[in-house]
Amino acid sequence: MSDNNNYTDNSFNLYQAYSYTLLLQIEATSFSYAIVNDTSLLVSAQNCDLHELVQPKALNDLLSATYKKVIIGMPATGLTLVPGSLFSEEKVSGFARFLDVKDSEKVFAQTLDDVNAIIYKTDERLVSSVEKFGLQNTVYTAKGWIKAIAKSSPPNNNLYLEVSKDKVQFLYFSLNALRFYNTFEFKNEDELAYFTSFVTDELKLKPQFITLVVSGDVAAGDKNLSRLAYFFPKVELNGLKVLELPGQMVSHKFLALAALSLCGSSEAA
Repeated sequence: MSDNNNYTDNSFNLYQAYSYTLLLQIEATSFSYAIVNDTSLLVSAQNCDLHELVQPKALNDLLSATYKKVIIGMPATGLTLVPGSLFSEEKVSGFARFLDVKDSEKVFAQTLDDVNAIIYKTDERLVSSVEKFGLQNTVYTAKGWIKAIAKSSPPNNNLYLEVSKDKVQFLYFSLNALRFYNTFEFKNEDELAYFTSFVTDELKLKPQFITLVVSGDVAAGDKNLSRLAYFFPKVELNGLKVLELPGQMVSHKFLALAALSLCGSSEAA
């Protein structure tokens, strides 16, 4: 994220952590966190130094508290989707061979939605940084985002984008069923527009008939949205809200982190 979006509600009391949920969203060099009480946001911060997870200083009290629930969104250096009907724990190692797993990576597997499972690999260094919170509490980072959009009854003419500093995730539903999900790394607004066009071509979607619904590290009129609007007539910010947010917090920038609250846990393979 381009800003920290730090927030602390006046009602937050760390001595009541046992009744709160801690959400952690891990990235390659940083992490974001939120503390939630039911559907109310109590604390949040984004773009935090990853060293705070390993050897916390400023966040020591907050990260060492005992929470009712912890949900950790983990990024992927490679992934594959598998129909749930073909998925079993015994087959994970076989599917993982397609990911070219390196010695410095660890493989995770979990259900993604009602009909798909996801097998993904991530940097072992990141796994070590969250191990103390319990690897059984990890989920794929986009699982909540996908679940939140699925629950919103997405129309067939919406293509969803979640944009971070150098990565974009694409999500498309047809007849309320997940039809497409993938991620791409991009360096500038032209590459973002290129990958968006590539995805729409693959899905045989006409730019004039679809709406790009964008969340993440974007703002109205910025270079990324402006470039997308050059090729796609309908571009809008995702106004979906998973949690009750304070008025000063922009919901589309917080969606992926907040949506982790909808997730359960997975198992490491």
